[in-house]
Amino acid sequence: MSKMRSVQNDLFRLKNIVFIGFMGVGKTTVGKLVAKKLMRDFIDIDQHIEAKEGMSISKIFETHGEKYFRDLEKQTISDIILNQSLKVISLGGGSFLQKEIRELCLEHCIVLSIDLDWESWLERFEKLKKTRPILMNKSLDEIKELYNERLPIYNICNSNIDVKNSSPESIADYIVESLKYSWELYDSDRIE
Repeated sequence: MSKMRSVQNDLFRLKNIVFIGFMGVGKTTVGKLVAKKLMRDFIDIDQHIEAKEGMSISKIFETHGEKYFRDLEKQTISDIILNQSLKVISLGGGSFLQKEIRELCLEHCIVLSIDLDWESWLERFEKLKKTRPILMNKSLDEIKELYNERLPIYNICNSNIDVKNSSPESIADYIVESLKYSWELYDSDRIE
């Protein structure tokens, strides 16, 4: 087997797995399950920032503004992606909209988009609106417009996973099996 091909395969397997998608679609729930099944550490970027800053995302928005949060988010994601491997990472709904973050993730990670149609997402709205700063003081029409604006960006990924009518456990199983299959395909592609 070519030594170069072996190194490439090892690097492929070491890549972080990043979950993207609209707020409240289940990135953290599914990400935690995938991390457990792959025996990797899980990082929710929003929770990581909250712990680091000692305040909620809502409070950060309220105290420092969205620009401060987005800069902090970009720095946090960059530090983790460039300095750690074998992680499963859940990004906040707006972070992948930043070109620098998107390019960094696509270059260094396996990017999986969690997709939930608008009608299914609406069923979660009441639970979400109190904890998501971007939803506060917005009408449903404005939120739907935001949802539709972000979809094309979320589709810039390695794989898009539709989660409608599926349990988090079955979604995680599907993702893990798909990853393992792709790693096996990559192995079989090696030059002997």
